[in-house]
Amino acid sequence: HTLTYSSAGHPPPALLTPEGDVTFLDQATDPPLGARPEHVSRPQATASFSEGATLVLYTDGLIERREEDIDVGLARLAESLRRRGRDNPEALADALLADLLNSNRNTDDTALVVIRL
Repeated sequence: HTLTYSSAGHPPPALLTPEGDVTFLDQATDPPLGARPEHVSRPQATASFSEGATLVLYTDGLIERREEDIDVGLARLAESLRRRGRDNPEALADALLADLLNSNRNTDDTALVVIRL
């Protein structure tokens, strides 16, 4: 199976294989919608996936912290996905929120979508 995506203005989607490998779909990044003065086509890329893979879409509030590099947050997300990826999508979403949101310091809005492919 093949997935076509664009992560314009958002952190890269995460794709969790049934075997537990995590790939960040970061080959089609672009500024947020409306950030360019003129209209240009949005970049798109494709990724292959196996049945049973899990796609995770999220906003930066889930992974970004003011005092650390974004790669630290992405690594934290990947680790949580590896540990909890066999959960059903609803339970996985709850677990990711519990693992990654630090209510004491996180002031950014967070949206999360978990889809079993």
